[in-house]
Amino acid sequence: MQNQIVIKKKIKNYNKKIIIPGDKSLSIRWVLISSLANGISTAKNLLMSEDVIAAIKAIRKLGVKAKINNTICKIYGVGIDGYKYRRGLTINAQNSGTLGRLLAGLLINSPHPIKIIGDKSLSKRDFKRIAKPLRKFGAHLKLKKNYTLPLIIKGSQNLKPIRYLENKGSAQVKSSIIFAGARTSGRTIIKSKKSRDHTERLFKYLRLPIKLKNKKNFDLIEVNKVKKIEPLNYKIPADLSSCAFFIALTALLKDSKLTIKDVNINPTRTAALIILRKMGVKISLVNKKIYKGEQSADICIKSPKILKSINCPTYLNSGAIDEFLVIFLVAAKAKGISYFKKLDELNKKESPRLKWGSKILKKMGIKVITTKNSIKIFGNPKLKIDKKIVIQKYLKDHRVFMASVIAALSFGGEWHISDRDAVNTSFPSFLKIINQFMR
Repeated sequence: MQNQIVIKKKIKNYNKKIIIPGDKSLSIRWVLISSLANGISTAKNLLMSEDVIAAIKAIRKLGVKAKINNTICKIYGVGIDGYKYRRGLTINAQNSGTLGRLLAGLLINSPHPIKIIGDKSLSKRDFKRIAKPLRKFGAHLKLKKNYTLPLIIKGSQNLKPIRYLENKGSAQVKSSIIFAGARTSGRTIIKSKKSRDHTERLFKYLRLPIKLKNKKNFDLIEVNKVKKIEPLNYKIPADLSSCAFFIALTALLKDSKLTIKDVNINPTRTAALIILRKMGVKISLVNKKIYKGEQSADICIKSPKILKSINCPTYLNSGAIDEFLVIFLVAAKAKGISYFKKLDELNKKESPRLKWGSKILKKMGIKVITTKNSIKIFGNPKLKIDKKIVIQKYLKDHRVFMASVIAALSFGGEWHISDRDAVNTSFPSFLKIINQFMR
C-alpha cells in the first residue's frame, strides 16, 4: 500500500540533539488572536500542519490577509470587529477540535449563519460542550441530533455575559468561552477545572481584560470585552506533545541520550514529564526562560536502567491527555502493573484512544485489563516482538500512527502501519526526524 509504512527492525542506541516544530495549540491561538489585532503580526516556527493551515484558511474566509513563507507567517489583523461575515459561509476545521471550538466562540456576534464542518474524525466528536455555554451568551447554534458537526452558528448583537462551570477539564471549551466573553459587554466568569492555559497566558501578555485566580482544584477566570489587540510577533517554541514520542523512544532504549531544543514547558502541559520521571525516566530541563507569557527550556533525556510501574495520580490526567499513548508504551516495558484511571476524555479525542492504546498493547503481547475509563498494564521488561503487527482503520488519528511507529522501533517485530499521512494533522516532519535516528 502506497500510504503505508513498514518497519522491520528496532532502532539502535543514540546520542542526539533535535529540533521539533512549533507548538500546535500556540500556533492555532496565534492565528486566531492575530487575525483580530490592529496591524501586522509575524510568527516564526509556526507549525505548518493541516490543523494550523485550516486555521489560516478560516481567517482568510473571514476577510483576513495572511502570507506564508516556509515556517514564517504574517497576518494582517483587521481589528476586533473587522471580520467580514458573508452569507452562506462554510468553514472547514478539518481534524482540529481546537480550531472548531475556539472559532465558534469568536463567531458569536456573526449577523449571518455560518456553518462549521470537519473531517470524518472531527465529525464524530462532541460539540454540545461548547453549544451549551455559547447559547447562554445569546448565540443561536444548531447541531446534528447526536451533538456533532456540522455546526451552524448565528450570533447576536445583544450578547449577555455569563457565569459558567466548566467541569470537564477542557481547555478548548474554556478558551471558546473566553473568546466569546471578549466579544461581550460585561463580566463573564468561568469556574474551570484545571486544564491547559495558553489562551489565558496570551491574553495576559497582550494586556487584554482578563483576571485569573488559581485555586487548588479549579481556576476562576474573569473576562471583559476586548476593545483592541496589539500585533503579536512570536517565535513559537516546540510542541511538548510532539516531543513526547522521542522522549518515550529514548526511555524505551538502552544507553541513549537525547536533547530537544527550545520546548514549551507550560506547567499545564508537563504532567507527562512528571509521570515518566515517576517511572524512572531521567529527564532534566536546562536553559529555562520565560517568553511572552510562556515557559520554555531544552529537555534532556537519558535511558533508565529500569522502568518502574506506576499507579498514576488522576490529577495528572488533564496535563498528559495527549501523551498517554506513549506513556502506555513505557508502562509496557516497566516492571510490575501500571494503573491509569478516570481517562474518559481519552476516548473523546480524534479516535477512542484508550481503546486504541489497549489494542496496540494486546497486539504486542502485553496483558491489559480495561474498563470504559481505565487501563491496567502488566509490564514485561524483557518483551521482544518477532511477529507481524498491522495497525489500520484508526480514523487516521495522528497520535495512534506515531505511537505505533515508536512501538515498532522500540520493541521490534514487523509492523505494517496504514495512513502515514495522518501525521500531517500535527507533525508533518515526524518521519523525517525519525530518519535522523536510523542513521
